[in-house]
Amino acid sequence: MALVQTMFPRSRPVRYVVAAFAAIFVVSTLYYLEIPQHPERLQDELREHLPHWAPLPIPISGGSESETSAPVWEERAAQVKQAFLHAYRGYLQYANGHDELRPLSLVGVNNFNGWNVTMYDSLDTMLLMDLWDEFAEALPVVKEGNFHQLGSSGSNGWNKSGYVPFFETVIRYLGGLLAAYAMSGEQVLLDRASELATILEPAFGSSAGMPRFGVNPATGTSTMSVSGVLAEVASCQLEWTYVAHATGNKTHFEKVDKLLNTLANAMEQRKGGMFPTHWHLNGGKATSESRSMGAAADSGHEYLLKQYLLTGKQDIESLEMYMLTANEALTRLLYLTPNRELLYVTDTAGASFTASHNFEHLACFFPGLLALGAHTLDLNAALAAIDPTKLSAEARRQYDVLSKYDQHALHMAAAEGLATSCWLMYADQPSGLGPETVQMRHDYKFVGEDGKPKVNGKGKLWIDAVEEWDERGRQGPLPGLGEKKTIAQLRKEDGTAQADYSVRRPDYFLRPETLESIYLMWRTTGNPVWRERGWQIFQAIEREAKTPSGYASVKQINKSPAPQSDEQPSYFLAETLKYLYLLFKNEDLVPLDKWVFNTEAHPLPVFNWSSWEKHKFGIPS
Repeated sequence: MALVQTMFPRSRPVRYVVAAFAAIFVVSTLYYLEIPQHPERLQDELREHLPHWAPLPIPISGGSESETSAPVWEERAAQVKQAFLHAYRGYLQYANGHDELRPLSLVGVNNFNGWNVTMYDSLDTMLLMDLWDEFAEALPVVKEGNFHQLGSSGSNGWNKSGYVPFFETVIRYLGGLLAAYAMSGEQVLLDRASELATILEPAFGSSAGMPRFGVNPATGTSTMSVSGVLAEVASCQLEWTYVAHATGNKTHFEKVDKLLNTLANAMEQRKGGMFPTHWHLNGGKATSESRSMGAAADSGHEYLLKQYLLTGKQDIESLEMYMLTANEALTRLLYLTPNRELLYVTDTAGASFTASHNFEHLACFFPGLLALGAHTLDLNAALAAIDPTKLSAEARRQYDVLSKYDQHALHMAAAEGLATSCWLMYADQPSGLGPETVQMRHDYKFVGEDGKPKVNGKGKLWIDAVEEWDERGRQGPLPGLGEKKTIAQLRKEDGTAQADYSVRRPDYFLRPETLESIYLMWRTTGNPVWRERGWQIFQAIEREAKTPSGYASVKQINKSPAPQSDEQPSYFLAETLKYLYLLFKNEDLVPLDKWVFNTEAHPLPVFNWSSWEKHKFGIPS
């Protein structure tokens, strides 16, 4: 991209120019020499304020956070394995041949094509848990499945229309097949994955190569939609890149390459910043200026970093797009509440960037993404490789604000604060489970220049608080960090203590995002407090969501016992229980430098393009 200081030629496959690594090193060296504020000192000072061992906000049975023994963690992992078996066996007993189990009415439902989505979504979880019999019994079902025919639909509109939803089919079915193949080597899984990818490829028929909403697998036609949301049009790169690598299929590669080119062109034209939520598929351009880390956008941002990692850190443009996205998120979407100083990420509407101050459960993947980036990247070098003279005025402002800080420490501080807030959304509730959406308090009181009390109703940006903390001499913890107590604890000390948020949607849909970030925080910091927090959430799931045949979503997290909903999403087995199992296992079963999770928690192995692949696919050496 032209925003990179190395100024590569504009032939699109330059994403894979390995020489960029040397350029980044050179540029980062110049960066440290040119900044007049002694950045080494600033970086060291900032790291001093980053917690290595976060304070324990609630008592842990049996002593401090470090006293839980390795055998106890193995036993807890075994309990998660039993939870998976309980959910999967209930599915087989009452919903076999259907997509998902209705755990209260004990029937199956076809809401994702009628191709047994729970089975496909569970394949790699079975392998990680050494459930060989269950995996072996699933293979013939996968082998004989008919991707050209939809299952009986009931009331589901997608199936009735004859179209399969591209995004959900990719992340659940295709991702599940590819991960299970990568972990088992069973050729039938790769064959079925390549077949499914081919069936879905008519979706890429828009002029810019951005996928449309759905495909009719019987006719090979796609929906004629001309608009889409970021999460659905930019969350297939990992799956198509890996299936191209694993099969050598050039058509698969060409589909993902065109999409990546469209995204890179769009970022260059926008001159930095986050991608907005809504897009014109033929033009390959955004049709709104709204920003979000939650619904409609989440995995679109996630795949920027993960595409770079999956391809052995060769896709320089994906790295740059991730950095520019993180810059805007850190400076424009992160806020603090006035009393508990809870750090949260929100969305903005329109060109005015008006913040809603909603905090979505879906957005709780973001602290884990920040931690993953800090763990796997040289963030200071990556930021320095961006040419600030090529950025828009706003993106340049973001760059200038952030460039005086150590990026690793700053990203990890944001990850720590956000992940803690996500966990507190669980720990504050009577059920111990987290709500779908909360409205965060954002009325800040301050004294004006005239000495009179004022109220800022727009909220306190985290980066503004960091700047003020910097100006005060960096005394105390970074804003949003420090000790965080549950609301129950605070009210024991002060009966008038305020939660600093109100619950807007009290449902808990067995979602994985908070546990995903808790798992990544544990693996990147080694702080056992994250494992204990995950254990508390698992206990709450067992207490509030378990049924005789599986697990059910919860309608009201502010009650215990919590009323249940008649649904067991396939992602509960693919993601929620998988992250819990990996969190509690002492062995690192999925090393973060060797595997990359897709947005449905299906791990794909990191690889480098071979010389033959570069020749075949037209990737410059």
